[in-house]
Amino acid sequence: MKGLIFSIKRYSIHDGPGIRVTVFMKGCPLRCMWCHNPEGISPDPGKVKMTNRVGERDFYKIEEVGKYYQVKDILDILEKERVFIDQSKGGITFSGGEPMLQSEFLCDALKVCKSNGYHTAIDTSGYASAENYKLILPYTDLFLFDIKHLDESKHIEFTGVTNRGILANFRLLLESGKDIMLRVPIIPGYNDDIDHLENLKKFISGTQTGALKKISLLPYHKIGSSKYKRFNIPYRMTDIESPSKERMKELREFFSETGIKIKIGG
Repeated sequence: MKGLIFSIKRYSIHDGPGIRVTVFMKGCPLRCMWCHNPEGISPDPGKVKMTNRVGERDFYKIEEVGKYYQVKDILDILEKERVFIDQSKGGITFSGGEPMLQSEFLCDALKVCKSNGYHTAIDTSGYASAENYKLILPYTDLFLFDIKHLDESKHIEFTGVTNRGILANFRLLLESGKDIMLRVPIIPGYNDDIDHLENLKKFISGTQTGALKKISLLPYHKIGSSKYKRFNIPYRMTDIESPSKERMKELREFFSETGIKIKIGG
């Protein structure tokens, strides 16, 4: 069995504990307006024409977006990084896109990684069937779980999908006892109003268990905006500015009332 992957990042330090290998799997059912990995949205491999200007001349190169890997290929990459992973108590994280879209390959990869002694993590939007989450539970040590908005109509407006299953899956994973790090993107004008933030704080306080280890507040940034031009995708967030450091510090204090460790960034 093969999985379609659009990037593999070695020496990653923002996708779980320690030094990790992060595998970005292709395909995502969401269409978040602020997505910083637009090349990972399509579930199919593709090609993009890259342009590099040197002086007055343009040079073109065709770049493939998405490559099929076997589980053995991923294990080989991990073995090359093993000394750093072991010394830092790191592991492997499957991200995307949405890794749950390739659930069969994901389950096989997690099983093999786990059996070879690697700490395993999934970075997920929560938008998948409960059955698929139950399938990977025995082989997953940590879930990095995104909550983008609690209001269903706004969630549909901003991401293209309902959040009903997402919130249900969040509760499912809490009840499973697996470690969870909640990730909350802070998007000015979209989900940072006081009403939503108050509701989110109440929701977290009302559903938390010992499984919820940390909340990461992820400030919106435009680092990925250049990708939209590269992949010929309209960028809809040109007028949105990143929240200030002072604003993020205020939000850290705000959510610290939940009693959970709060971090700014991944």
